[in-house]
Amino acid sequence: MKVGVIVNNLHPCGASMVECLDEQAATVRLARDKGWDSFLASMHYLTDGDVQQLQQVPLLARLQAEAGDMTMGVAVFLLPIHNPVYAAETLASLDVIARGRFVIGLGLGYRKVEFDAFGVPERNHVQRFAENLEVIKRLWSGESVSHEGSGWRLDNVRMNLLPVQRPHPPLWIAGNHDNAVRRAAKLGSCWYINPHATLDTIRRQLDLYRVELAALGKPFPAELPCRKELICAKDRRTALELAARSMGEKYRIYATWGQDRELPKGESFDLPFEQLARERFIVGSPQDCLEQLAPWIGLGINHFVFRTHFVGMSREEVLTSMKLFSDEVLPELRKARTA
Repeated sequence: MKVGVIVNNLHPCGASMVECLDEQAATVRLARDKGWDSFLASMHYLTDGDVQQLQQVPLLARLQAEAGDMTMGVAVFLLPIHNPVYAAETLASLDVIARGRFVIGLGLGYRKVEFDAFGVPERNHVQRFAENLEVIKRLWSGESVSHEGSGWRLDNVRMNLLPVQRPHPPLWIAGNHDNAVRRAAKLGSCWYINPHATLDTIRRQLDLYRVELAALGKPFPAELPCRKELICAKDRRTALELAARSMGEKYRIYATWGQDRELPKGESFDLPFEQLARERFIVGSPQDCLEQLAPWIGLGINHFVFRTHFVGMSREEVLTSMKLFSDEVLPELRKARTA
């Protein structure tokens, strides 16, 4: 069983991002010292809702210096809006910086403002995802590549900067709806399971994932990662009060971005917080956290990636939650046996 932490977070626009960077470095140092396995960063551009976020790639490169032997990861990198040469060389560089301890989470994206900003039509983002990934793999192979895409052209070019891991780092393909789960089976090393859907939805989609893998003649992956939202406190009431204030604000922002529209029919963020949290988030005392994680472990998940910081949380609140989880939950989690 592995555990990781998401390190770039949404901060109020009035916050000092220099101080926020220091906070995120402290988060990585704590995770390192407490034996966490990985640290990852997500990607968004032009955040609205009066929040701001440090960018994924430079932040990870900076925080690697704090991480010791932890695995670094992009989770996720918005592949359709980026030029494949930029993506291939940037991700290869991160694999070098991480000395081969690196995973690549890839996603489609869903915010119109991001597609518009990069001049990419949203209507063909699935096609662009598959095309870009194919070209990137060819560039990582070191072979000569000729390919004409939308707004770019490669004429017998070779990329000399190659990833440390051969043929490439693990590809975690994120996906919310059923077609995305099938795409993860086809294109990725594994499906990177989202934190937004209920247990019943993920259970059903895992069955779909297994069927698709079997149809493709591919084995079930050795690593099955899942992102979860986490607040651990001395008791459930304290955790819920903190979560409703901070995690609840994050999901209010997600709803304005349209994140829940990417989920299967019947999933919605327009719910009272306690109902939203049920069978989705990990919120409570150490014992509560273990009990809430148990059914997810039963699904076969063996790499949890936790977001531990939410809008408006102080450094002390974040680190206190992580310390309590590390000391009282993590040792028991390590003993867990997945399905």
